[in-house]
Amino acid sequence: MVYFWIETIFHTSFTIQGLKKYIDVSPAYYVIVWVLQKAVIIFIGGRTVLGISCLFGCLFYMFRQRHLSVDNNIEEFLQNQRNFQPIRYSYSQLKNMTNNFKNKLGQGGFGCVYKGKLQSGRVVAVKVLIMSKSNGQDFINEVVTIGRIHHVNVVRLVGFCVEGSKWALIYDFMPNGSLDKFIFIEREKGIPLSWDRLYRIALGVGRGIEYLHEGCDMQILHFDIKPHNILLDEDFTPKVSDFGLAKLYSTDESIVSLTAAQGTLGYIAPELFYKNIRGVSHKADAYSFGMLLMEIVGKRRHVSVHEENLNEIYFPSWIYDKIKQGEAIEIGDAKEEDMKYILKMVIVALWCVQMKPMDRPSMSKALEMLEGDVELLQMPPKPTLYSHEMSAEDRENNPVDVPISSCNANITISLDGR
Repeated sequence: MVYFWIETIFHTSFTIQGLKKYIDVSPAYYVIVWVLQKAVIIFIGGRTVLGISCLFGCLFYMFRQRHLSVDNNIEEFLQNQRNFQPIRYSYSQLKNMTNNFKNKLGQGGFGCVYKGKLQSGRVVAVKVLIMSKSNGQDFINEVVTIGRIHHVNVVRLVGFCVEGSKWALIYDFMPNGSLDKFIFIEREKGIPLSWDRLYRIALGVGRGIEYLHEGCDMQILHFDIKPHNILLDEDFTPKVSDFGLAKLYSTDESIVSLTAAQGTLGYIAPELFYKNIRGVSHKADAYSFGMLLMEIVGKRRHVSVHEENLNEIYFPSWIYDKIKQGEAIEIGDAKEEDMKYILKMVIVALWCVQMKPMDRPSMSKALEMLEGDVELLQMPPKPTLYSHEMSAEDRENNPVDVPISSCNANITISLDGR
């Protein structure tokens, strides 16, 4: 292309062959013209190469600045938060505490989790994040939410690492892993827990969420409550974990704003994705808690249930109908004394998964119901999966003030999902 431009410029008056037609010139002049041609080629070619180099340089600079801006945001955030209890570790310290990352506990889209040990002998779990798949804001959310709080039912952040592209979070090690291993037994082939234990786990999770909502200086909404994010220590004490999607709001804010739905499909509250249901608040976590209770009771994933005809239905509606129809309870190894725990978890779950946020209890109220007498609980309206199903007729057929004690004399629910 460059040579074409030059040939065009010199074709009519400055080519050697053209000059021969008009004047008789010496060989030295031919040399001068040839040198001029080469000089122009080099000049234009040099400018082209320089332009391309500058373009690539600008692109590299922009790419580099984007990552530096994320690093700078994190550094600025950490500098402004001097009162954090978590310790900042170097990447070399991470390698030492994990024995060069030899003992992998798990892996996900975020990265890998390794078992490690501090110099004090304390056993920890080290979550190493993949830079290309990590979001700086998610990292900050994780640190800011659990870095400043301490509660028996919230996982404790021991430390973190920010070193170039190496990001990591260090937590207390939970030897019994996550709750999903113990309630989805058909998948994990784990050891089933007693109903008393499952009930106490449900209470612990509820207390952890209540603390996030009401026990901190700021209101912390988790937005991703599910069995996978509930960790169990050596005594099976539940710990709410994974605050990557958490948001902080003033305790004065009853309604909060979100730009997009977030969470895990099946646990996301309807107001996060239905436009006609307004008002995102702490009731979104209450909805997720209700779905978690459903899975604890049903020992299966709540998204769908297959009955004899193999038709896929909404699990809360299915269990609600079983109670209303007064069928006999058959829950695997459940004993008669276990039924009070099961019924309380079911009724509280049905309240928590109501379509409209205003119909759901706060976490404080949900805990009050879980800890109270089952005879005093009342049946909520029938929970529905789609917003258009919440009609006046549904509310009329499912009054709020029907006491559970009036319809639980001969209740039977077949919930053995194993």
